[in-house]
Amino acid sequence: MSLTKITTKEFDQMVQAAAVVLNNNTDFINSLNVFPVPDGDTGTNMSLSLSSGESYVDKSTDDTVGGKASALAKGLLMGARGNSGVIMSQIFRGFAKDVEGKKDLDAKEFADAIIAGAKTAYNSVMKPTEGTILTVVRLAAKAGESKADDTDDIIKVMDAILNASKKALKETPDLLPVLKQVGVVDSGGQGLVFVFQAFDDVLNGRKIEDKGEHQPNSEKMNEMIDVEHHKSAQGKLNPEDIVYGYCTQIMVRIGKGKQVTQKFDYDTFYNYLAKLGDSLLVINDDEVVRVHVHTEHPGKVLSWGQQFGDLATVKVDNMRLQQESIMESDEKAQQNDKRAENEKEDHKKPRYLAIIAVVAGAGLEKLFRSLGVTNIISGGQTMNPSTQDIVDAVNKSNAKKAIVLPNNKNIFLAAEQAQGIVNIPMEVVHTKTIPQGLTAMFSFDPDSSFEKNQKQMDASLNTVKSGQVTTAVRDTKINGMDIKKGSYMGIIDGNIEVLGNSLDDAAVKMIKEMLDDDSENVTIIFGKNAKASDAKRVSDAALATDDELEVETHEGDQPVYPLIISVE
Repeated sequence: MSLTKITTKEFDQMVQAAAVVLNNNTDFINSLNVFPVPDGDTGTNMSLSLSSGESYVDKSTDDTVGGKASALAKGLLMGARGNSGVIMSQIFRGFAKDVEGKKDLDAKEFADAIIAGAKTAYNSVMKPTEGTILTVVRLAAKAGESKADDTDDIIKVMDAILNASKKALKETPDLLPVLKQVGVVDSGGQGLVFVFQAFDDVLNGRKIEDKGEHQPNSEKMNEMIDVEHHKSAQGKLNPEDIVYGYCTQIMVRIGKGKQVTQKFDYDTFYNYLAKLGDSLLVINDDEVVRVHVHTEHPGKVLSWGQQFGDLATVKVDNMRLQQESIMESDEKAQQNDKRAENEKEDHKKPRYLAIIAVVAGAGLEKLFRSLGVTNIISGGQTMNPSTQDIVDAVNKSNAKKAIVLPNNKNIFLAAEQAQGIVNIPMEVVHTKTIPQGLTAMFSFDPDSSFEKNQKQMDASLNTVKSGQVTTAVRDTKINGMDIKKGSYMGIIDGNIEVLGNSLDDAAVKMIKEMLDDDSENVTIIFGKNAKASDAKRVSDAALATDDELEVETHEGDQPVYPLIISVE
């Protein structure tokens, strides 16, 4: 099999396949996070970024590959999340610029476009680091360029690009010592290899078996499920009144598995499930069938599905427990709605300067607003906002100028991309952590100019030490520490510095490491997975270390990190 031209047909299929493969491998890519903390989000960011790009391609009516590539680049730009997503967007930005105006691509043009993508990606990063996605795309592009000198077969060129990317990925630990120390390859590089693998599969005419492209339309199924759930009017329902308490969802690979006893027939399959509960949805194609049903017997649903094929996915939720949580949070939700309405009215008021902070947690949001932040983008750890999210927040701020606080270094590139898109002057204060964001706001002077405030806020960042306490999600060895899954870790300014037997133990050890002769203030922010009593014990321990310290505690409601601690 050979191929000498990539047309819009192949290009569309390549992008669609890559989006599917990234989506199906999100958890695996996330697991390659160097630190064993529960915020590994490279896979999530790359998948969401490419999903945005694929959406733009799907909506494009252009009949040239150049036009389709431009749509992909635009979608990736606006949907880019995290550093990995932004770098991927730059790869395809360079690719798109190189193929601008071209109806089809031959082997040489395709290879040249990958080279252009690699160069653009490198140029987009101030200090390129080898052993990352940049290395993978550079070496893959070089291999493709070399192969294109010998053949006009695009498949052979793509094969060379894929093989070189795999080889480069395998070698990333040799270029970046921290990867070798932890025993993983670069997560962003792995994501790009999955993209190239999908491209290669499409061009070779291979079906991407078990990778999701044959699944019934997930978006349609999810919309149908949402409709069924809305019918329940759950906000008003007493948990005891729920007749069928388990929301059960399965996906069955038809005809595969060791327990298959029946040939799939839609009516037979559906009618049995209809007797087990309500809110039943069943959609299928030739290879898989997806089921959603509310039942008291989730085990029977699983057993029935296995008679027709093995279970690719299983999800069972106890709706009575969910409803209890809904009712408990109902009052809080009403308060949030009222606050949101007040904020909506406030946003209509013209202002000279908007200060926009990326924050996750109602308590942190309240804290930042009390210091003068005018607009909040909900996000942070595991929820990096896209370039589009930042652009929208700035453009809707009703201000003449804007300052953005990312509060996470993985949001820097997306924020910087937004600078070139927004309708008003915008500056990024490069806050890496929540404590840095708070410190920046303490240095904000409403009577100073836009430019002076930006400089003052940037200059203040080195005056604070940032600490976070969380638990390890896997066993690993790093920085000479033997870390076990479930261990409490104290992370100081991005480095795992201490281990503890408990939340208190890790927090107190971490504070002692952070304190020096000039330390005066300690701020403890407790999140969703901690209590005020936890913060109080840590506060008492800090004061016992130095009774001249000023220690204050706040409820942040933040996810991922039970305690965020700053020392100034």
